[in-house]
Amino acid sequence: MDATTVVKDLNQVTIRLSGDSGDGMQLSGTLFSTLSAIFGNEIATFPDYPSEIRAPQGTLNGVSGFQVRIGSKNIHTSGDLTDVLIAMNPAALKVNAHHLKKDSIVIYDTDSFGKRDLEKALFTTDDPFEELGVPHLQLVPVPITSMTKDSLKDMGMDNKAMLRSKNMFALGLVCWLFNRPVEIADKLLTKKFLKNPKLVEANIKVLNNGYHFGNNKHLTVSTYRIEALENTKGFYTDINGNLATAYGLIAASEKANIKMLLGTYPITPATDILHELAKRKDFGVLALQMEDEIAGICAALGASFVGHLGVTTTSGPGLALKGEALGLAVMTELPLVIIDVQRGGPSTGLPTKSEQSDLNQALYGRNGESPVVVIAALSPTDCFDSAFWACKLALEHMTPVVLLTDGYIANGSSSWKIPKMAKYPEIKPNYVENYKGEDDWTPYLRNEETKARYWAYPGIANYAHRIGGLEKDYKTGVISSEGENHQLMVETRQAKVDRIADYIPELEVLGDDDADTLIVGWGGTFGHLLEAYREVREQGHKVAFTQFKFIAPLPKNTEEVLKRYSRIIIAEQNLGQFANYLESKIKGLNIHKLNRITGQPFLVWQLVEEFINIIEGEA
Repeated sequence: MDATTVVKDLNQVTIRLSGDSGDGMQLSGTLFSTLSAIFGNEIATFPDYPSEIRAPQGTLNGVSGFQVRIGSKNIHTSGDLTDVLIAMNPAALKVNAHHLKKDSIVIYDTDSFGKRDLEKALFTTDDPFEELGVPHLQLVPVPITSMTKDSLKDMGMDNKAMLRSKNMFALGLVCWLFNRPVEIADKLLTKKFLKNPKLVEANIKVLNNGYHFGNNKHLTVSTYRIEALENTKGFYTDINGNLATAYGLIAASEKANIKMLLGTYPITPATDILHELAKRKDFGVLALQMEDEIAGICAALGASFVGHLGVTTTSGPGLALKGEALGLAVMTELPLVIIDVQRGGPSTGLPTKSEQSDLNQALYGRNGESPVVVIAALSPTDCFDSAFWACKLALEHMTPVVLLTDGYIANGSSSWKIPKMAKYPEIKPNYVENYKGEDDWTPYLRNEETKARYWAYPGIANYAHRIGGLEKDYKTGVISSEGENHQLMVETRQAKVDRIADYIPELEVLGDDDADTLIVGWGGTFGHLLEAYREVREQGHKVAFTQFKFIAPLPKNTEEVLKRYSRIIIAEQNLGQFANYLESKIKGLNIHKLNRITGQPFLVWQLVEEFINIIEGEA
C-alpha cells in the first residue's frame, strides 16, 4: 500500500451493492459479509430482491440489491443510509439514490451508463447525478464491464460468460476499500464453485484485478478499517434466518429424540428452509416437496399422527391454504409446527418484500374456536431459538404452533455464536407412557397441569383409538354432537393454550424505571426498535422498550408491565394488528399506533423522529 494512502478507522459502515438481478450482487454481498464475519466484525445484511422474476434488463423494476452493515459492536440492523453504493447501472443508482448519505462514495460502472442505459432507467438528461439532485457525493467512475472482459480475454470464454464475473470486480473494489485481504475471498470462491475449476479461476482473477485496480489507482478516496469486536470464545458463523430456522428444528428433533418430517411446498421467501432440510438426511430428517400447500401440511400432520414431529413451511397465501388442515390439527390435538415467513400481501402482493401482516391470520385464520400457539422470531439468529421453542411447546403441549418470521430476517444474516446444546432445556413429548393415573386411558385423557392430551400413536399396544375432524366425547373419545360436551371441549382446548403462559419466559423491559413511555414491537422489527429506543434515550427522553416474541398466549406478566406506563407506542409493519390484539386483551391502555407498510424495513432515524414527536406532542 502506498505510504500516502489515507486509512480511516470507523466503528461501523453501511455498504449497498446494486444492479440487475443477473449481476450477482447477492453473491458479492454474501461473500463480503462472510469475509467481515471472519475478521470478527458484527454484521447485519439485507438482500433486497425484485418482485418480478426477470424484469427487462436495465429497468427500475429489475434492480436487485444487497445491503450490509458491519461494525465493532451494537449492529442490530442493516443500516438506514449507505456510506458506499456500488451501482452497476443507472437504474441501480436511481432506485438507491434516497439511501445515500451526504459524501457517500458511489462506485459506478461507466460502461453501463450510456445513453440507452440512462433511457431505460427513465433519466431525461445525460447527467444522472445532477438530475437526481445528489451533488455532494464522492464519485468513483470505473469501467467495470470492459476491465472484466480484459481480465478474461485469454481464457476462451464467450461474452456472456465473461460478464457473469463483473460482480467479482466490484467485490475486489470493495475489499480494497475496506482493507479486506482477497486471499480469504479466494478460498470462499474456491469452496463455492468447487465443481467448476474454470469458473473458480475466472472469478478469482477478476476479483484480484478489481482489488489491485483500486490499490494502484487509489481512486481519489480514502480506504477504511473497521475494528474487530473482541468476542467471547466459541465458534462463530454468519447465518440467515431461514438457515437458523432449519437448524433450530433439527436441534429440537435431536433434543426430543424424535424423527422430523417436513411436508411443504416451495414459496418465496420460505423455500430455503426446505432446501436446507432436504440436505439433512444425516440427522434423519425427512423432507417432502408436495404438490401443493394443502398436501404439505397434511403430510406433516400425518407424520404427527404416527408419532413424528410434523413441520410445514410457507408464506402468507400458503398459510391461508393450510387453514383447514390447521383446524384439523387443533381438533385432533396433535403437535405440529407451521412456519410462516411473512411477505407483502394480500394475494401475491410483494413476494420478495417484508411485512408483518399475517398476525391476524395466524391468530384467527380458521373456522370455529380454533386456538393455536403463536411465536414471532426477533432476528436472524433468534430464528434458531424460536424454532426450538416452537417444537418444544408443540410436543409437550400437544398443539399446533405457528412460528412467524418475515422476509427481512429470513433472508438477512447476522454473526452467530454456535450454541452448546447442553445449555438448552430438555424436550419431553407428552407420550401416553407418561400417564400415571389410575383411570383407564381414553384418547382425550389429559395431563391435569397442562391440559395436554396424552399422545398415543399407532403401534403402541393397548392404545388403539381414532381421532379426526368430528368432535369427540371428553371422557370416551367417541364421536359426540352433545352441546355441553362441545362447550367443554372448546373451553379445554383454549385452556390448554392459555396455560402455556406458565411455561414461557416473562416479558422483559429495557430502559428507565420511571419512564412514562413504553415502546413496543413484536417479531422481526426488534433490531430497528432497539436502536431507535437507544437514540431516543440519548436525546434526553425517559423511555422504556419491550419486544414480544410470545404472542399467543401472551407472557403472564404482560398486563402488569403495560399498565405501568401512561403512554404506549406500538410500531409494526401492518395497520395495527398487534395493537388491536393487545387492546382486545387488556383494557384501558393509552396506545399510539405507528404503522409502516412499504415492503422495506423501518428506518431508525425516522422512528426516532416519530417517537419523539409522539412523546413531546402528548406531553
